[in-house]
Amino acid sequence: QVQVAESGGGLVQPGGSLRLSCEASGFTLPFLAIGWFRQAPGEERLGVSCIADGRSYYDWSVKDRFTISTDNAKNTVYLQMDNLKPEDTGIYYCAAARKEKTTDQAMCMRVGAPPDAWGQGTQVTVSS
Repeated sequence: QVQVAESGGGLVQPGGSLRLSCEASGFTLPFLAIGWFRQAPGEERLGVSCIADGRSYYDWSVKDRFTISTDNAKNTVYLQMDNLKPEDTGIYYCAAARKEKTTDQAMCMRVGAPPDAWGQGTQVTVSS
């Protein structure tokens, strides 16, 4: 059974940076698709960036500002967020799925099988 746990949220000024971490357990990263999702108050959960089988997908709103990466030794996926904007504010959730069930793009667009696990979320607030 796969589980994930996020860390690294906080308060940052516009233009600043944060790095979120998602540590997986139960399965190693080569067998998983991992995604980062953002939920702002009153809005649906949006797929921000997802990675599977070495391919990565980014929502257009974060492309060229956010970078998703993996550290297999730590079984951890990172989301480096640069040039943050107030509209990036929300709770960021990590999700995991067995990679045979989905792709990076399908996972982020929430098409097909749902993730096998969700983290508890970490708050990111971008404000001056």
